[in-house]
Amino acid sequence: MTRPLWIRAADGLLEASVLGSFTRVGYLVRSRLEEWPPLEGFRLDGRTALVTGATSGLGRVAAELLARQGASVCLVGRDPARTERARAEIEAAAGAEVLAELADLSLVAEADALADRVTARLRRLDVLVLNAGALTHELVVTDEGHEVTLATHVLTPFLLTARLTPLLEASPAGRVVTVASGGMYTERLDVAALQPDPGDYDGVRAYARCKRAQVVLAEEWTRRRPGRGPTFNTMHPGWADTPGIRHALPGFSRLVGPLLRTPREGADTIVWLAAAPGAAGAAGEFFLDRRPRATHRLRRTRRPDEAREAGLLWQLCCDCTGAAP
Repeated sequence: MTRPLWIRAADGLLEASVLGSFTRVGYLVRSRLEEWPPLEGFRLDGRTALVTGATSGLGRVAAELLARQGASVCLVGRDPARTERARAEIEAAAGAEVLAELADLSLVAEADALADRVTARLRRLDVLVLNAGALTHELVVTDEGHEVTLATHVLTPFLLTARLTPLLEASPAGRVVTVASGGMYTERLDVAALQPDPGDYDGVRAYARCKRAQVVLAEEWTRRRPGRGPTFNTMHPGWADTPGIRHALPGFSRLVGPLLRTPREGADTIVWLAAAPGAAGAAGEFFLDRRPRATHRLRRTRRPDEAREAGLLWQLCCDCTGAAP
């Protein structure tokens, strides 16, 4: 349904402002102007969802909302105690069984083993939410030799997607939702820079580059599988008040303060993409507040050879993970 011109104009003004768009102002104005249907109306009974990074923040909220909407949810966390606590709390809140798996998703081998267990445990998968991530200010290289931001945000999500695609294809409406960030607007796709020089490491830039890569990979999955499921999307949650942002960017968190979105507001579009029937028609798109958004805001982030660079990114993921989708 076409939105009235005045609503599109208001949304456009919010989007242009950044501050108005990314804070809870954008969420509150858009949800009220467009009279969003409540998430609870999008039932997921009989469907199965896997959520990574589900012990706190956006992943924790998204997992509970999916469970409350009737999905059979499997959480993925790294810490045994936190994962079990989240599982038990969500199970109690939803009144339905919730499963859990442990994996350190900074390691390709652990992601591969997780895919083995999930494939053995589930007959099909309807929703894959790729939310696990971290922002580090010091260069950290995993035991496998990968910079930890690249490994966690790009390599292991790629591997999980490749390995779990057969399960997702068993669903009549499989969805893959990757939680990206508005930080990606500050960086262009640069595959060589994804493996930074130790003397030139900037954690915030590394994070933004990986988020750009996530958006491009969703487009690549869509392009390389024309007319075939599942639906691949990325989304930007806005600036949400989560433990991750308070720990990684404490100054920013204090500065924006009351304007930060609640985790529930930040997770809204994750769940909407996972559950709403209309979301399946926007394959490969990047979303904020239930609407597709432009993937570039700055001229300097565009590159005329982006298609070639996207191919290099795909090859990097295949080489580093051993996946051959």
